[in-house]
Amino acid sequence: MAYVTLHVGLGTFQPLHAERVETGGCTRSGNWVSEENAAKMRAARRVVAVGYQRADHRERLGEGRMSGETDIFIYPGYEFRGVGALLTNFHLPRTSLLLLVCAFAGTELALAAYRHAVEMRYRFYSYGDCMLVV
Repeated sequence: MAYVTLHVGLGTFQPLHAERVETGGCTRSGNWVSEENAAKMRAARRVVAVGYQRADHRERLGEGRMSGETDIFIYPGYEFRGVGALLTNFHLPRTSLLLLVCAFAGTELALAAYRHAVEMRYRFYSYGDCMLVV
């Protein structure tokens, strides 16, 4: 296991207001990863990001940056370099959180999972049900 200290702002959970995803964007958030934990993540055969924010910050680590603020915005078309699996909640529509899931799983598969979650009355948001995407 490797740990990341993460400081997330409320903007992470706000709905996106842009008409085109490319013009959206995210609020800044900060992270810190020790050199020891960064080395563990670089050496791992597969990194399982537990939580949306861990995924975007792990991708930042893949760019060689361990600490500081980021406003990385991951949406479909993004090519993941550092995350091999994602454990995350079911997120609300029109959020950057859902876009990251679609980017990782593929939009069609992610939306099928969301349709299933709605039909089965899964709980959404931060204290709801979750899914493992491999």
